[in-house]
Amino acid sequence: MTSDTISGAAYWETVSQALPDTVELAKESVARAADLIAAALRDKGVIQVFGTGHSQALAMEVAGRAGGLVPTNQLSIRDRVLFGGEDPAIALDPFAERDPSVAAKVLELAEIRPADIFLIASQSGGNGAIVEMARLVKERGHRVIALTSVAHSSAITARHPSGLRLFEVADVVLDNRAPYGDSTLRLPDGTGVCALSTISGAVLIQMTIAETVARLLAAGVTPPVYQSANVPGSDERNAALEAEYAGRIRRTA
Repeated sequence: MTSDTISGAAYWETVSQALPDTVELAKESVARAADLIAAALRDKGVIQVFGTGHSQALAMEVAGRAGGLVPTNQLSIRDRVLFGGEDPAIALDPFAERDPSVAAKVLELAEIRPADIFLIASQSGGNGAIVEMARLVKERGHRVIALTSVAHSSAITARHPSGLRLFEVADVVLDNRAPYGDSTLRLPDGTGVCALSTISGAVLIQMTIAETVARLLAAGVTPPVYQSANVPGSDERNAALEAEYAGRIRRTA
């Protein structure tokens, strides 16, 4: 999957070669994830999305975006500051994602209901907060969908005391098939550059959304989908849909 040539064309070649296999091998998992999400939404559940580090970008790919499902809520380590009143300095700690105790604090600040389903994104799948979030919500009876790299996770020792990695806790695993270390190209000294996980992860997420919408339509349910805020009239339309989930979904700047 990696290349020794550094160029935009080399990166694109790597991505274009990797994506077809990633998509093909994920089809069954995407279908299973869509089944679970559609069932949760029919029960008025919310998709609770959590990611740390750069995987927050994939959480944003799900929550509160144009063409996405309205009943989604992004959980974040920063919630401890925004909603919990903790010292803003903790939001600058790059190692907070390694602390398992962070997960419980984030959960305490959100309104979680029994029908909610969790999508947890992590390339490595081994940091303490990620694994603990999956473990806690599984204990409470929620289903967990993981977006992760099985190859990377299988090559590491988890930072969670249990020794478990995200893919070992989840009900469904969407494998982004990004390599260990995520990078696809190699510098002369062996250092990697140009990540794959964000691109392959976004594709898997949008495939899952599409399959979820298809299932809702087949069940006679009108999918609650966001219209772009930059389309006239969308504010009123989106606000009406959000009102059905008042207090359960947050939309920050």
